[in-house]
Amino acid sequence: MKGDALDPKGLIQDAYRIEGITEAECRVIFLDWALSMGEGDLGPQIAALLERHGVEGHPMTTVLRAGLDGPVTPRRRGGHRARPRG
Repeated sequence: MKGDALDPKGLIQDAYRIEGITEAECRVIFLDWALSMGEGDLGPQIAALLERHGVEGHPMTTVLRAGLDGPVTPRRRGGHRARPRG
């Protein structure tokens, strides 16, 4: 296993190691990470990742902070399962 319970695939850790990574690339990595974490509030995990890796000025730090401000519960946007029921 590459990562741990907080970052099972090691995606966030790898993003901080990539020299010259852009914010757009970090957003893609963050989305992959969020979708792999399953349903639920990811705020505590994002905060822990920031505490672990949060290097000032790094694009992934910017993306993680934005993740704390916005919706952090990934869910499907299309298809019959995404439609409200009732």
